Amino acid sequence: MEIMDTIKQQIESNVVILYMKGSPNAPQCGFSMRTSQALMDCGKRFAYVDVLSNPDVRANLPAYANWPTFPQLWVNGELIGGCDIVAEMHEKGELKALIDQAVPDIGDE
Repeated sequence: MEIMDTIKQQIESNVVILYMKGSPNAPQCGFSMRTSQALMDCGKRFAYVDVLSNPDVRANLPAYANWPTFPQLWVNGELIGGCDIVAEMHEKGELKALIDQAVPDIGDE
């Protein structure tokens, strides 16, 4: 499978996916740490891809997304943004509202 197809499939098959350096429990950069912490604070499960262990994704996602940096948060197939945008949304309560809407609680569906 071509890497662009892989990226597209990852984004389409995960309601919330974070492309980051490292993992949520072991981030490898401060920006990824802040972004994953903001997402974890929302209390919902999310997928992630460690771009450090997936060099093809790291090399091609910026072109796919037209967004040059990591981390990248995607919700419902849309790029939400990177660390600064996610942190600002988190501070305003907008991130939790977005995640709650995208990932309903069991029984809310």
